Amino acid sequence: MPDAVAQVLPALAEVVDAAAERLAAGGRVHYFGAGTPGRLAVLDATELPPTFSLEPDRVIAHQAGGRAALVTSVEGAEDDAAAGEADAAVVTAADLVIGLTASGRTPYVGGALAVARAAGARTVLVSANPAAPLASLADHHIAVATGAEVVAGSTRMKAGTAQKLVLNAFSTAVMARLGKTYSNLMVDVVASNAKLQGRTLTILLEASDQDEPTCRAALSAAGGEVKTALVMLLAGLPAAAAADALRRADGRVRAALADLDGRNRHGTTATAPRGR
Repeated sequence: MPDAVAQVLPALAEVVDAAAERLAAGGRVHYFGAGTPGRLAVLDATELPPTFSLEPDRVIAHQAGGRAALVTSVEGAEDDAAAGEADAAVVTAADLVIGLTASGRTPYVGGALAVARAAGARTVLVSANPAAPLASLADHHIAVATGAEVVAGSTRMKAGTAQKLVLNAFSTAVMARLGKTYSNLMVDVVASNAKLQGRTLTILLEASDQDEPTCRAALSAAGGEVKTALVMLLAGLPAAAAADALRRADGRVRAALADLDGRNRHGTTATAPRGR
């Protein structure tokens, strides 16, 4: 499956660019799927707010059959094109819509893509069928050629695994493009439990090369905001100045550090950024 997904990465990169552009401008990303693809989409969308502090209504997963279909099979839901059309009524021209279907012909997904296209949204189809009938409704077709399933017709296996990999790559790359990471560190994580609170400290230790007491003090002064604490440590700034730098840089750590470095070279700040 990774080899099959690797073949579509150039096409997926174009979708990442389009999604990041729309999210940065205030638009949203919508996933539409039935059965396994829909459940995988829900999983992906659900993980983004705690991992990257993304607002819950920015990446939305629509599952054929609704919430009940997340835990049990809702017979006929995938064949309901009208339901896909109705669920896509919330889509606007500012959004990007991704339909997920192994066969590339699921009526629910087709209904959603048709409405999204009519609304002016950017449309994407993720399938395991290079000749997918719904490809005509998509600006981008991510066709992962996974071939026949080990158990014939059970697309939760090879096709489902490939769709999970595509979603992982897509959403992670989009979050990185939006400045939600620094190097490979999730500096926008919501530290909602003891494990994640410990991880925030580990992130600062790794990114700044400072000792633990220094990192703890910075995190405390920043009110638990990892990005603010990191800019404090790397640029030698108090919390308020670090927060201001991040606001000017739309929350992007590297951009904030570059801005501070430029201001320092022109004599407008006292300390140059350091660190990796």
